[in-house]
Amino acid sequence: MKDQTYTFDQIHIEVARNATDDFNLFHDKHKWLQITHNPFKGPIVLGYQLNTLIEYQMRLYREAHHENRIIAENNLRFSNYQITFVNAVRPRTPVYLDIKKTLIKTIPNLTLGNRIAMKSDGKTVLLGFKKETQAPLFLPNTKFNKLPDLNEIPDLSIVPNTDYFLKRKFMNNGSVKNFLSGSLAEQSDYFDELAHIAHYPEIFACSLTSGALLEKAQLENHNFKLNPMVYTSHEISVDREFVSQLKNNDKLHILVKQLPESSENTLNQTNIMLRTYHCYGLLENNDVLFRMTMNLVPLEEILKNIRQK
Repeated sequence: MKDQTYTFDQIHIEVARNATDDFNLFHDKHKWLQITHNPFKGPIVLGYQLNTLIEYQMRLYREAHHENRIIAENNLRFSNYQITFVNAVRPRTPVYLDIKKTLIKTIPNLTLGNRIAMKSDGKTVLLGFKKETQAPLFLPNTKFNKLPDLNEIPDLSIVPNTDYFLKRKFMNNGSVKNFLSGSLAEQSDYFDELAHIAHYPEIFACSLTSGALLEKAQLENHNFKLNPMVYTSHEISVDREFVSQLKNNDKLHILVKQLPESSENTLNQTNIMLRTYHCYGLLENNDVLFRMTMNLVPLEEILKNIRQK
């Protein structure tokens, strides 16, 4: 599957950020100008919009190559995305998505995997893979059987006796449909009110984590204008069985754990320390919908590193 072309307009960004409560200044058509030393010269597409475009095109790819049967027969219930962001995508600039041929591995366990590359304006935007597995590839060993009742914990607070920041969200069919459309995915492939069909995509719930991080930073008095942060990578494992059960008004508890910054955890081939977050989406009975590692760095550190080269 070679070089499928897509174009985001500013309205797609508006719809997607409103659907997920993402108030990052990088996506705002007015406030991007307020970011100190912003190199992008305008608003940029959300990372989770790009992830959802990948999800949707991978869905079509799996259907076209009859791979859903393999996934079902072998209980490959986890959908995994490893995405490294290299550049940003601007509105009205065509994006080229390349999905490499599926590789099937049987050792140590059955895995369907595809390399993915995205380019825009002659530059690589992101690189990564999409894999289907029986167990989550990322943060597989975290347990939540000793948590207090999250329903009793105030929103936007630390869960007692843990390192987790809690953000509570509720699923909303309208927001999901808007997010799909904003991500250039066909919403009618997921929703049909007349047929009483409502299938949530995999990435939407994960995308709400960006808003949770923004609210956490806001409570910590982070200055979004003087010290903007940018994503460098997402590692996501989603339980598609729990995704299939999602419905309107379902409660989602997002747990965010910020790891200490360390000289052992740096951006590739630099000494820029990553700000790493482990994030989880918990449903009723603490069923884990998604597990994610998200890495961010200060924009100023990236620009400084570029200037030194």
